[in-house]
Amino acid sequence: MVLASTTASALQAAGFIGIWDTDVRAGRSMLDSGAASLMAGDPGLAGTPLPLDAALGRIHPADRDWVFGRIRHVRQTGGPVSLEFRVVTGASEIRWILNRGCLTPDSDGLLRGRGAYIDVTDLYRHGIQSGAMNGAVNSPMNGVTHGTTDGADLNTAADHGIQIHAALERHGDPYLRSVSGMLLHGIGRALARRDP
Repeated sequence: MVLASTTASALQAAGFIGIWDTDVRAGRSMLDSGAASLMAGDPGLAGTPLPLDAALGRIHPADRDWVFGRIRHVRQTGGPVSLEFRVVTGASEIRWILNRGCLTPDSDGLLRGRGAYIDVTDLYRHGIQSGAMNGAVNSPMNGVTHGTTDGADLNTAADHGIQIHAALERHGDPYLRSVSGMLLHGIGRALARRDP
């Protein structure tokens, strides 16, 4: 078994698109060629520091405001980020994207972020995304809505969850970090599915 080809195959099967690296102070993100191609619409932008509008140039207009708001928020607070949103490809196809990463202080104390984009469209097409399975808030696939529709409770939960996760990372217990990470992932997915 050749591990490199197995890893590449696993990433492809998981829907891996590409990675991002954000310099929060500069307000710029760099994408690899896969991310630049799908998210910004131009693989030639790979490795170029881009403002948020350019780095996420193909985001669906209905998702733009809330996604940019969550990104701006995590750029102020630091911590993990997990968002699901839609992009519109050059062929006008809608793709569902999971953006997962973390913003942490570098050796100089300045926030930097790193993460990945994963195409989860197949989960929506087959009706097996977590919202359909768990009856999540405002799932576009199952039409189920619980709680408030403005997302204020989810935003509050996300803010508290980020603080909890950061404290548990400082504490160092791997199990508790994992549990808080799963909670944040679930909150991020619910935020991504809410009606904008």
